[in-house]
Amino acid sequence: MNPGSVALALINDTNMQACEVYETAIAYAVFGDGHLDLHDPWYDLRLCAVNQSPDAVAQGFSVRTPYGLDELVAAETVIVPSVPDAVVSHGEPLPAAFIDALREAAARGARVVSLCTGAFALAEAGLLDGRRATAHWTNTADLAKRYPKAEVDGSVLYVDEGQVLTSAGMSAGLDLCLHLVRRDLGAHVANQLARRLVVSGHRPGGQAQFVDLSVPATEDDSLGPVMDWAAHHLDQALTVDGMAQRAGMSTRTFFRRLQAATGMTPLKWLLNQRLSRAQALLETTDLPIERISEHSGLGTAANMRRHFTLHVGVTPTDYRQSFGTIPTARRGAGHAS
Repeated sequence: MNPGSVALALINDTNMQACEVYETAIAYAVFGDGHLDLHDPWYDLRLCAVNQSPDAVAQGFSVRTPYGLDELVAAETVIVPSVPDAVVSHGEPLPAAFIDALREAAARGARVVSLCTGAFALAEAGLLDGRRATAHWTNTADLAKRYPKAEVDGSVLYVDEGQVLTSAGMSAGLDLCLHLVRRDLGAHVANQLARRLVVSGHRPGGQAQFVDLSVPATEDDSLGPVMDWAAHHLDQALTVDGMAQRAGMSTRTFFRRLQAATGMTPLKWLLNQRLSRAQALLETTDLPIERISEHSGLGTAANMRRHFTLHVGVTPTDYRQSFGTIPTARRGAGHAS
């Protein structure tokens, strides 16, 4: 599978602010570095300057690139990181040619993605009209007020509306980039890349943008060993009571702390771990569906099929056909979905 071309928009290529540098670097680390050992071919990333002025004087962080709006329009995926602060704080307009290019790219069928306040550019182009979207939680109220046709949700990490995807700020942008890799190349490749970047392999988009600060950060450290243990024993009948006991906490305290740390209940967290394990096994082994459901703790093949259809959107067999690395001829008759 060829993951295609990616255009990363550089709105402010001669005086980039810290957040613009950070999110540009995030996207570049995921799509720009040639991770050919994980998947060949990798993405074809091009940094596209919105304002190509050879006379511009660099005042801070700057990027030089030969690519401009023509390459942005032609890309299969367009990523817009944070817009300049003046756009958000003072309503300074974005370049009209850039907004037109976003519209043209979307009309051609490109997947359009924003990181943090890049959502303001997508909204200005009308791409968020009638769609759920998010941005950094400090900016979502302004986004909703300025663009009332967008369905803004300030509580989530990212929103996937198919052709249009938006993320919250900072590390949530990395979550969305890894989500795109997961969508394009499968869970195994995304998890391997996440490990390389030393980040969580999969934080669901619906997870909260920030945790309950009334729970001291040091308390979350006690969750690490039991969460790691559970992730390595998914084939067992794990219970919240049992995990709490292993963590040396009451069930109520364990429930509260894990939910504060992950944005999910313990059972929801376990289900996500089980689905992730099942995805990896579907991609990298020729085990029958029944065995995979047992190894991942999803129970019967019928139960695994139900959860896959509900949470992944396809049956296990369809997922394996899309992302599996084992030749079809090696798969036995026991793989029916």
